Amino acid sequence: MPSLASISDPNAYHIIAYGTLLGSNIFQSFFAGPIGYSCLPRPQFATLQTKITPPYFALQTALPVILAVTWPGIKIVDSAGKQLGRRESGWRGLLLDRHLWTALTPIAVMFGTSVLNLFVLGPATTQVMKKRKHQETKDGKKSYEPGPKSTEMERLNTTFAWLHGGSALSNLVGLGAMLFYGVVLAEKV
Repeated sequence: MPSLASISDPNAYHIIAYGTLLGSNIFQSFFAGPIGYSCLPRPQFATLQTKITPPYFALQTALPVILAVTWPGIKIVDSAGKQLGRRESGWRGLLLDRHLWTALTPIAVMFGTSVLNLFVLGPATTQVMKKRKHQETKDGKKSYEPGPKSTEMERLNTTFAWLHGGSALSNLVGLGAMLFYGVVLAEKV
């Protein structure tokens, strides 16, 4: 039977947090979002996204904090390769210059891109979606229907495209940082 000693080991929570962060990002970005878009009518998809993205971005913001707090640091091994302990672990170790590019920067990028989506791009995109819905009522035409659109709808569509694109790019940059960090983390295991 396996030992449960690792239940009090921050490294276990570090691995779980990283796995949840990477897995949720890949699932939402490449499966749930695209499949929902292709299977649901646009209004229902928009409703789903406005409900699912705030908790998703909140999770994506909280998990890098957990990664920073549970940073595993450097293994201390004896000449036979047996692990004796760790040094430079936790958030204080993460702040050391030697970990700036391999750990602190990718974790900060993960956090920063998620904060940007949670507090700026996500809410702004939702606001523009609501304004487009109101404009559809005024125009008597959906924002995505072909043909000429009102000047206001053109403006809202352009704003939505920029915000949504910025959010997607931010999410993709965060994913890149996660993948890079995964390689760094593999060296720690």
